Amino acid sequence: MIVLLAIGAHFLRRNTDHEDYFVGGRGMSAWHIGLSVVATDVGGGFSIGLGGLGFMMGLSGSWMLFTGLLGAWMAAVWLIPRVYTLANKQRFLTFPQLIGHYFDGRAAFVAGIISVVGYLGFTSAQMLAGAKLASSAVADLDLDTALLLMGAITVAYTALGGMKAVVYTDTVQYFVLITGLAFVGVPIAWHAVGGWEAIRASVRPGQLSLSNVDAVTLINWFVTIVPIWFVGMTLYQRIYASSSEREAKKAWFIAGLLEWPLMAFLGVLLGLLGRVAADQGMFAALAAPSAEELDPELGLPLLLRTILPVGLMGVMLSVYFSAILSTADSCLMAASGNFLTDILDRFFPFGDNDKRMLRASQWVTLLLGIVAIAVAATMENVLDLMLSSYAFMVSGLLVPLLAAVFLGRRNANAALGAMIGGGTTTIALAHAPIHLPLGLDANVFGITASALIFLVLDRALPSTNDPLRAGIQFDT
Repeated sequence: MIVLLAIGAHFLRRNTDHEDYFVGGRGMSAWHIGLSVVATDVGGGFSIGLGGLGFMMGLSGSWMLFTGLLGAWMAAVWLIPRVYTLANKQRFLTFPQLIGHYFDGRAAFVAGIISVVGYLGFTSAQMLAGAKLASSAVADLDLDTALLLMGAITVAYTALGGMKAVVYTDTVQYFVLITGLAFVGVPIAWHAVGGWEAIRASVRPGQLSLSNVDAVTLINWFVTIVPIWFVGMTLYQRIYASSSEREAKKAWFIAGLLEWPLMAFLGVLLGLLGRVAADQGMFAALAAPSAEELDPELGLPLLLRTILPVGLMGVMLSVYFSAILSTADSCLMAASGNFLTDILDRFFPFGDNDKRMLRASQWVTLLLGIVAIAVAATMENVLDLMLSSYAFMVSGLLVPLLAAVFLGRRNANAALGAMIGGGTTTIALAHAPIHLPLGLDANVFGITASALIFLVLDRALPSTNDPLRAGIQFDT
């Protein structure tokens, strides 16, 4: 944590304007961007949520991150070639600015609000993941104190250093993560539970199979996670930060390959080993509930606390804190960029005063970080909060993006209706006291509603900014 703060302080002196702060000066290499992308994507969902899936489902939980590989490679092939040159020419800083280019300022404003809300929720989920891990693994550390510590560190170095601090700390965090998991966590946990024979004797039917997952769950993961690669502000910031289109595409291929199978199987394997340890009664000394009653997301932290000696316990905590912080900082950076550029600047224009906008960027990041900590203090489940934040953004933003970039439909009225209707449908259904048909996620219905609204309004309410309706040629 001290090193991360030092990196933030270093780039505090190096950043000269808001482009440095939000998109790293647009000159970053594929490996730095790629490692930052995968480190961001696996954060709390990997360290806590994916471990929980391994605890419940076994190895089949790895399919959740397979959707990340699909999303990354699809975006590299189809999205990046269509947006990189345009974004570089127009000097975009945010995803809503792209929406504004294709539609109008109203659509950009609504997209900014959706993105801010979604990424604040996701930032809070990462902070909660870190607090859960710390309070479960460290004796006499309560959840509120752990949350305050994790949040303060994340907010501090992100507010100080901006995108360069985020990307370079992500690179460091990824190497800490992969080294600790591969050479400390898995080998020691494997030995502690008794090796392969003990694992086979303990696991539930299907937990060592890749088919222990139903079709509805796969559909829900696909519809929730793949589209985020097309509408995620954290990802657009890294597209814009890449030194060329070729480097951006290479970064996305690197990220997808590192995400699955490597990170996916390491995550669920440790969660599965946590379930084996719980079944063997290894957590009895910690007064933990039985394996059937234990919160699945706590299985992995309790395993680490039980099996690791002083020193190696510190190494593994660093590993998981690295995963969590690498996502929290990126999401906070995204929310800050959206709020400043797409909302605040609309009412209080900064003009060409780079220094003033740089300072405003740092203050906005700090204030939104405090809000994220407050939100995290009211939540309980990491994976649910993370997937809800994903779903909210996807159901509101995916259809207008696809319509504009791939189909050439630029009806601003239709885009506004689709964004508001899609996001509202998902949130309403997610919190409604009803069972959705077939067990499908609310996001499936939110995207469907968004698409239907767009189609209806595109025909019923012609928009003067739509070049196709105006008979104007344009280059997507």
